[in-house]
Amino acid sequence: MSFLLGLTGGIGMGKTTAAGMFRALGHPVWDADEAVHRLYAHGGAAVAPVAAAFPQALAGGAIDREALKRALQADPQALARLESIVHPLVAADRQTFIHDHRDAPIVVLDIPLLFETGAEAAMDGVAVVSAPPEVQRARVMARPGMTAQVLDMILARQMPDADKRARADWIIPSDTMEGARAAIMDICARIMEKHPHA
Repeated sequence: MSFLLGLTGGIGMGKTTAAGMFRALGHPVWDADEAVHRLYAHGGAAVAPVAAAFPQALAGGAIDREALKRALQADPQALARLESIVHPLVAADRQTFIHDHRDAPIVVLDIPLLFETGAEAAMDGVAVVSAPPEVQRARVMARPGMTAQVLDMILARQMPDADKRARADWIIPSDTMEGARAAIMDICARIMEKHPHA
């Protein structure tokens, strides 16, 4: 059985970079955002049910994320409806990935809203990628099209970093690449030590 390591962290914390470091060490990484992209793409399992609920989001046999975003902004109830369609499909995608990599000692599951959706219950351990708030804000504000208002809206939906750190088994400090890499190598070593059969 693989050791299922949940990887999470707020926007701009360096989670994508950390996931890449796990990949570079040879550990398979499942990415929740990538799974959603696949599900929304042409032929994806979410296209038909999402289009049935939000016809305006269908474009060329795929879900147009910008059109979907506009539909969600127009209707406060829409997000819950969308999540009830997409979450089970994402969970099924995750289970398939875990099954396909069951011989890997560690399987990393990169889930942005891990604690917010209760997904930590399915993990054997959780690592939180964290950086000081000023580093986080500077990184996110450097993204094209980002505004302080949009960032505040995103942060309002995410559990505060301090709460995530308090619930984590491990913390990956991402203010420097060296610090992040050292923490990740240490996490992998500890998991292999405790779970030699992993």
